[in-house]
Amino acid sequence: MELNLANKTALVLASSQGLGKAIATELVKEGTNVMISSRNPDKLKRVQDELNGLKKGKVVFFPADLTKSEDIKQLVKETRKTFGSIDILINNAGGPPSGTFEEFSDEEWEHSFQLNLMSYIRTIREVLPDLKKTGGKIINIASSSIKQPISGLILSNTFRMGIVGLSKTLAEELGPYNILINTVAPGKIATDRITTLDEMTAKKQQVSVEEIAKTNQKAIPLGRYGTPEEFAKFVVFLVSDVNTYVTGSAIIIDGGSVKAI
Repeated sequence: MELNLANKTALVLASSQGLGKAIATELVKEGTNVMISSRNPDKLKRVQDELNGLKKGKVVFFPADLTKSEDIKQLVKETRKTFGSIDILINNAGGPPSGTFEEFSDEEWEHSFQLNLMSYIRTIREVLPDLKKTGGKIINIASSSIKQPISGLILSNTFRMGIVGLSKTLAEELGPYNILINTVAPGKIATDRITTLDEMTAKKQQVSVEEIAKTNQKAIPLGRYGTPEEFAKFVVFLVSDVNTYVTGSAIIIDGGSVKAI
């Protein structure tokens, strides 16, 4: 199958590491031009150099704080200036901190709202004029908590559900423009985020991180954590020309760990 991603332009948020970097990498391998972004210019520069070394699509970076509306506007403006019209948007953001309801202040709730939901809304708003011209693809990265809430992650459980509602509603509103939008929800993928959560659990239970990881992987039917690469390849399929009819869906990539139907 021909993905037909060469010479298209993708904006990938939170892409200096983890799932965002993996998605940017797989897009570049297909010849896509990619704007990567995060708050850390040093990390972005290293990723830019690494991906441009593939000698496929062109990679440029622009630092942005996704909790700030003006940063998002400048990021989209710079992407257009560099590459022209935007064809693909990958909405992504770092996961909110773990904790229980009574541990979080209004300020912490507000910060997670801005980072994990409003950033998606604002970026879609800014990119929409481009996507309306010829159709385009939007992927909203969420979490498997959209189907089965995760203990100790109330902030994520709350705002990831908002992403699902946003995607489902926009699938109907943007369908007439041939814009396809989907939510992709990772389970336990081997990233720094999972390592951090395993370390926190290990500390609470006073056991080794290796023991926590082993226990977690036993609960996954495939018996292991997923890799960022296999997650990214599925996202690339969804934003490619091979996908012409999947929109408004929430797809979980978790090795079968979520038991809910």
